[in-house]
Amino acid sequence: MQFSMIFEAQLAKPTPERERRLLLDSVEQAVYGEEMGFDRVWAVEHHGLERYAHMTASEIFLSWVAARTSRIRIGHGVICMPFNYNHPVRVAERVGMLDALSGGRLDVGGGRGSTRMEMGMYGVEPSETYPQMEESLRFLANAWRKDEVDWHTDLLDVGPAKILPRPVQSPHPPLYMACSKRDTVKLAAALGVGALVMGFAGPEEVKEMYDLYWDTVRTRTPERLVTTDTTDKFVALCPTIVLDDGDRALRIGARGQRFFAESIAHWYGHGPAPAEDTEDDDNIAALARDKEALVAKLNEANIPARPQDTGTFNAEHAYGTAEYAIEYVQRLADIGVDEIMCLIQMGTVPQDVCMETIRQWGETVIPHFRGAGKARA
Repeated sequence: MQFSMIFEAQLAKPTPERERRLLLDSVEQAVYGEEMGFDRVWAVEHHGLERYAHMTASEIFLSWVAARTSRIRIGHGVICMPFNYNHPVRVAERVGMLDALSGGRLDVGGGRGSTRMEMGMYGVEPSETYPQMEESLRFLANAWRKDEVDWHTDLLDVGPAKILPRPVQSPHPPLYMACSKRDTVKLAAALGVGALVMGFAGPEEVKEMYDLYWDTVRTRTPERLVTTDTTDKFVALCPTIVLDDGDRALRIGARGQRFFAESIAHWYGHGPAPAEDTEDDDNIAALARDKEALVAKLNEANIPARPQDTGTFNAEHAYGTAEYAIEYVQRLADIGVDEIMCLIQMGTVPQDVCMETIRQWGETVIPHFRGAGKARA
């Protein structure tokens, strides 16, 4: 099992000065992650979603991380792949450049960039997002198989042309897809790409997604694959804050997740902007109230409340001591998850708490699952 961190670059009370500090702090967390034994860092791509995600140019962030590290893998989790966001040729060029400069350490995920705010900024037609994302993944998987790419479909007409530079990883870096619901988990498995699963609802929901992914892998047909070099890997999100004081870790984690949940409700569901205070009120109770309110709203509209709709209000994650985090991660390990993707950087979590969480994972949690912790015990 591998371990990674994901960066949204969330920011409460944004100002230009605080935003710059946030980005530099995120780089420091990623660099420290390599020292502490993490395998990979992921960076999202969002546009215009103030407070929720200031990570708009993830290739630049990942370049900074790559330049300051030597081992840890760097991942786009994910690139917005509808063509108005990022033309497939431009994606391929950036992927080749970053993989070459990092020495073959790049992983690439694709996504839709699905908020109305983002689609409106770039003139993206919602009905075209899935076909264009899949087309971009197919193009990326074939960009370097021959000296020139000659690609002509109903969606994309390119070549003959050379895509330069070539990546170190041949024929392409590993491919993934963002998966927030069952349909996208099935799609990722059918296409032969890894699944980056936002498992806020907890281990039970993760297990359902895991089983669905591998059932689809076993029954998929070759003609549906985007690549013959498949990435059959299931990556599950794990929100976490770990401190010696477990109660304090829970308070800080629940507050950060509340900011995360309110941000999603704002940008994806037209709710109010997230509250920006960092006081130690009962955020677990507040999350429960917000969940009840959402369920009631869905019931009024005769819409069933699915786990993926209410999962961000679940605070039962790896918030606590290192020992508690180990117990939580063991539940994911028992499912068979290939990679634990830690969500540490949330909008109200202080930098010193993020760094301490990374240290505790590196010194206690990760070694436990690699045998060193068990040997010490």
